[in-house]
Amino acid sequence: MDRDFLPVRIAILTVSDTRNASDDRSGDTLVERLGEAGHVLAAREMLRDDRAAIAETLRKWCADPEIDVVISTGGTGLTGRDVTVEAHRDVYEKEIDAFGTVFTIVSMNKIGTSAVQSRATGGVAMGTYLFALPGSPSACRDAWDEILERQLDYRHRPCNFVEILPRLDEHLRRK
Repeated sequence: MDRDFLPVRIAILTVSDTRNASDDRSGDTLVERLGEAGHVLAAREMLRDDRAAIAETLRKWCADPEIDVVISTGGTGLTGRDVTVEAHRDVYEKEIDAFGTVFTIVSMNKIGTSAVQSRATGGVAMGTYLFALPGSPSACRDAWDEILERQLDYRHRPCNFVEILPRLDEHLRRK
């Protein structure tokens, strides 16, 4: 049985102390890729490396019924200012452990052992998928082209994130 494509509504958050809207190449890369795939840009924002502000934005977007997926870029490294992963984990109800593993495998094929320096992560909160990607355009391309493009496509078999999207918050609807 063939399935029709189902566009999802994606918010893009760039986390950086050094970039602004005019030079946000990673955010631009993700916006371009999601548009080419047929998805909808639901929101876009830039924040400094501030754990509380990042978590607040993630929660706000998770509570918005017009947003299905949040992808952040930046702040996943090892320096003291890199707090995006911690902010994501402050919000997650469930972590998608294999996302980071698969991202590492993809990265190993591109950049070798330097892949160990990324802490890319994925999770679910309030019926919304959340993904934290490194701040480089190439890492965003790799994550989108090798993982997210397929998992956010309802037609992808044997399974994908979109087909279970309506059930992510089913525990909140139970009596």
